[in-house]
Amino acid sequence: MVSKIIEKFGAKNIELVEALGRIVIFFLTGIKNIFVLPFQFNKIIDHTWFIGSKSIFVIALTGFFTGMVLGLQSYHALLRFGSEAALGSAVAITLITELGPVFTAIMITARAGSAMAAEIGVMRISEQIDALKTMHINPVRFLFTPRIIAAFISFPLLTAIFNILGLLGGFVSGSLMLGINKYVYMDTVFSSVNVNDILGGFYKAFVFAVIVTTICCYQGFYTHLFKGFGARGVSLSTTNAVVFSCIAIFISDYIITFFLV
Repeated sequence: MVSKIIEKFGAKNIELVEALGRIVIFFLTGIKNIFVLPFQFNKIIDHTWFIGSKSIFVIALTGFFTGMVLGLQSYHALLRFGSEAALGSAVAITLITELGPVFTAIMITARAGSAMAAEIGVMRISEQIDALKTMHINPVRFLFTPRIIAAFISFPLLTAIFNILGLLGGFVSGSLMLGINKYVYMDTVFSSVNVNDILGGFYKAFVFAVIVTTICCYQGFYTHLFKGFGARGVSLSTTNAVVFSCIAIFISDYIITFFLV
């Protein structure tokens, strides 16, 4: 009985180490191929359109209502201490340093990350990836490298859009609906936010771009290694891509915040 438990424990650890090794090699191979000629400009543009442009609406909508909710909640919290004039500062710092990059990454994971995992997973089970290898085309370079470049471009820009719409939502909620002086609101926004706050949010956006793209593409690329094959394998890899990406986003967010604060 004890030997079986030890055996299962050891097998799980071996699987974990193998998975970590695969994802590190997968990531390094994709990064290395960024600098291999010829550059895949057409694919980069296509993926930037898919990850970035097609996500603008959902990011803008989420950012605006996040700002409205944040303005409403912060107003009533600050009102207890007679500090409601600092509403703009509370909304701006919270959005730019924390909620903006995190919520943007989660929404992109839900919309584009799941699609990446499913698309590559279908290519795996339909043997299209094996066909690329047969034609001496590096599948990691073909499938992963353009997507991570597109993510580097899209994540910071979408984070900026989220922040701007979030500040506007906080303005609507705090000034137009709750009566905070609009000039006081905007003055506290500009006076409380500095360059380091903005750069910190963009640092997080770049890290989240790496995390989301790597995990989602990896899950799709190795769909055949998960329990279940065919449609079930694709569904599992897509679900795992979203769940693992969100967990990694929160963990890395804490680590980055710990060093930036």
